[in-house]
Amino acid sequence: MLFADDVVLVDESRAGVNRKLELWRQMLESKGFRLSRTKTEYMRCDFGATHEEGDVSLEGQVVPKRDTFRYLGSMLQRDGDIDEDVSHRNKAGWMKWCQASGVLCDKKVPQKLKGKFYRTAIRTAMLYGAECWPTKRRHVQQLSIAEMRMLCWICGHTRMDRVRNDDIWDRLGIAPMEEKFIQHRLRWFGHVQRRPPKAPVHSGILKHDGNMRRARGQPKLTWEETIRRDLKDWSIPRDLSLDRSAWKAAIHVPEP
Repeated sequence: MLFADDVVLVDESRAGVNRKLELWRQMLESKGFRLSRTKTEYMRCDFGATHEEGDVSLEGQVVPKRDTFRYLGSMLQRDGDIDEDVSHRNKAGWMKWCQASGVLCDKKVPQKLKGKFYRTAIRTAMLYGAECWPTKRRHVQQLSIAEMRMLCWICGHTRMDRVRNDDIWDRLGIAPMEEKFIQHRLRWFGHVQRRPPKAPVHSGILKHDGNMRRARGQPKLTWEETIRRDLKDWSIPRDLSLDRSAWKAAIHVPEP
């Protein structure tokens, strides 16, 4: 996978990436543009059964190799994990918090209004792209802990006050982060299910190849497996996703 600003070139082989990169360079230069040598980087994902060695080059210059990169607001990793993306969203949430702390910590502002602002400006930043995450327990805890710290400060409490989370959520009118995770994921799952089988959105779902030998250790958690877990935990039939209205009602998480 190779990216240049908001352009990504993807191929199953290194030779294919080199070929596409050269074609892209020629096309740009024929129109009077220039492909940046300093901003162009590549990342190799070990998803296949074979591993190629070598470099990606641009007119004889080796393109820098990266293990992670930021693309359209998300952090992608060569191993397919989401640790970097979750940390990035956590930092984005804290950045929004710092920008609005003057209002959120103002005792003159009603707490329900603070909660509405938090849901709109801060939680949205923290959950950007979360509908595509195959979350593990540690990922949910990482953002949930950050959220509770923010909400306690909004209410003027510290951990030493030992206030129950339920009381904080009810006071501000905010649903738990974990439930919103599942709602976002199932909402996107419903969109995908209702699209025609040949729609481009289906090409973004990685399918497990049963003929490929798996490396040692526990297999990576996939998005499909996470969806099955969510449907089981919430006792929602998979076929219900084809009915948009019924699906929306089934996955709705009301704010207190």
